[in-house]
Amino acid sequence: MFPTNPSLCFLNFKPLLLELLVQPLYLFFPGSDCPPPEPLANGRVLGNVFKLDHQVHFLCSPGFQLMGPETRVCLDSQNWSGAQPSCKSSSSSSSHCPTSISTHVRASRCIEFLDSTHCTCEQGYSISSHNSTLCTDIDECELFRRTRPGRLCLHTCVNTAGSFHCECPAGYSLGRDSRSCHDIDECARATHNCSSEQVCVNTYGGHRCVEVDCPRIRNATYIKTSPLRCDRNPCIQGDNACFQAPVSINFHFMSVVSNMSTPTVLFRLSAARILGDTLRFGLLGNRGVQHFSVQRSGRLTGQLVLVNAVQGPATLELDIEMSEMERRVLLGRYVTKVTLFVSPYNF
Repeated sequence: MFPTNPSLCFLNFKPLLLELLVQPLYLFFPGSDCPPPEPLANGRVLGNVFKLDHQVHFLCSPGFQLMGPETRVCLDSQNWSGAQPSCKSSSSSSSHCPTSISTHVRASRCIEFLDSTHCTCEQGYSISSHNSTLCTDIDECELFRRTRPGRLCLHTCVNTAGSFHCECPAGYSLGRDSRSCHDIDECARATHNCSSEQVCVNTYGGHRCVEVDCPRIRNATYIKTSPLRCDRNPCIQGDNACFQAPVSINFHFMSVVSNMSTPTVLFRLSAARILGDTLRFGLLGNRGVQHFSVQRSGRLTGQLVLVNAVQGPATLELDIEMSEMERRVLLGRYVTKVTLFVSPYNF
């Protein structure tokens, strides 16, 4: 039964009528269109049907990358699904930031262009063969391992994430090119540990502290006239054993690299003057003699030649004798004692 009072009836239904009037229009028109999508700066919208469940597609102009959904759907609420996309310059943005996944794996930078995806990596990385969205570290040390030694690093190559660096053995410093190694001269820098009685000899990768003592030879006595030279005292008249002993003994220390190319002239020696008519040069039997040869290079000069390569590390000793003759009679002998320090490296 409806109320008989018309005013009462109106008052009872007025709240319901007001509630219906403020509801969205789609309750009355469920098949209405969505509003046209917003224009896409630096791109365009594909599709011109804006009815329920219909889609529109977004495409950026060349050189720009789509940020956001590629497709939006017209919903029952007469709104488009998702957020409004935008187009950003591909030169300043990428779909993957170069964040590090691990020290040797990073995310690649990928750009979508003309329905294809192009991924790149920062320097020192390459696209993974298993996943184009990942970049793996390039091991430069392994890459150049089979090439000519010294091309990448003179000594040791250490691979790092995205790069590499070179290291030198103890006693060497890295060159300005960050690849070569240079010997540190401890003797010149006064960083050695030699005593005042010792002679500091710089070697490749280190140094030696040597003591120079005059030899003891029967019937002959010697006095040190310089740090590297001993001279014989005058002999008693008629003492042939003393006269047969060297007039002077010089000490010569050299440092060479391993596997030096041969033949190589190591040094020359000469007589300041000659009293006799003949000057002879020869090697005395010591360790390492098989690696050397003494050759005359002038009337008063001879030279020590390395004829066989030496693999270091090694220490070789030999004596070079220079004899002064007069009508095949010995006037005097002069000995140079050579010590060769061979580095374990070829640099």
